[in-house]
Amino acid sequence: MVNMVQKSKLILLMLGLVVLSLTLTGCKTDQPTLYVYNWGDYIDEDILGEFEKEFNMKVVYDTYSTNEDMYVKIKSGGSTYDLIFPSDYMLTRMLEEDMLEKIDLSKIPNHRLIDDRLMGTVYDPNNEYSLPYLWGTLGILYNTSMVDEEINSWDVLWDPKYAKEILMLDSQRDSIGAALLKLGYSVNTLDHGELAEAGELLKEQKPLVLAYVVDEGKDKMVSGEAILALTWSGEATYAISENEDLAYAIPKEGTNIWFDVMAIPKGSKNVDGALKFMDFLNRPEIALRNTEYVGYSTPNLAARAMLPEEVQNDRQAYPSDEDIDNAEFFVHLGETLKDYDRIWTEVKAH
Repeated sequence: MVNMVQKSKLILLMLGLVVLSLTLTGCKTDQPTLYVYNWGDYIDEDILGEFEKEFNMKVVYDTYSTNEDMYVKIKSGGSTYDLIFPSDYMLTRMLEEDMLEKIDLSKIPNHRLIDDRLMGTVYDPNNEYSLPYLWGTLGILYNTSMVDEEINSWDVLWDPKYAKEILMLDSQRDSIGAALLKLGYSVNTLDHGELAEAGELLKEQKPLVLAYVVDEGKDKMVSGEAILALTWSGEATYAISENEDLAYAIPKEGTNIWFDVMAIPKGSKNVDGALKFMDFLNRPEIALRNTEYVGYSTPNLAARAMLPEEVQNDRQAYPSDEDIDNAEFFVHLGETLKDYDRIWTEVKAH
């Protein structure tokens, strides 16, 4: 009889454990998931786990290499992403094609910490669809031990005395943009004659160019393989930290200010989670960790104030008002983008 009672208790205990296990499994299943799609190596990934723990929300994090890769995946409709990080001109294209959800800024109170100069830009005038994530400029990285002149103009990238010592970006918008700025034109020109001039200028320059590069450009400059490089400010910041002879200049003719932004794709199933994550990324201590990890400039004023003073006042990372006033944002070019594609193909094949 005692054995029967003990067996009954044992059975009840096992049933209880089964029920508890099923309950816990059900809780895990009910945990919301946030699907994030970002550039590779563009966030301190420890932050993801901290967000998951604080908000009891699972983060599925994928990466892409180009704006175009991201666009194709979202456009195809086969993805389930809740938050993406397009560049400024791609945001414009996605807005034109009604691919993004409006954001509720009242649910992102930390947006008030973003520099007013970087809000309300031409690609999203009222910030109804996006918030800045990281930003930077286009300029010239140069080796101070190998030049004996002030580097302050795009002209230097066409100076024959630096033949085979010049690196250009393997990026049509940036390299064509530098040529357009040298000529005194807009980086967003739709004028066929101006584009043709820029194309000819790049063909004339080609015998002077050591290589057309992307990520490897900063390493070539650090190792002293070239004297001048067309590059982005964040790449320059890294290179200068590795080689004290390097410096970065924003040419007097003007520059491009670029942004990567946070936006929510149309049809997101976790808009609330995306808004929470956007606000989380704008916490000063989180934004600080991101800018230190990635190397590009933060738009968050509170995070910037926590950086070392020499970084805060570094013009290469945080351009002056004068630099910003003398700069343009890339915008989507519509059908004219095909002309940029054609010209760049001709330059590379020249």
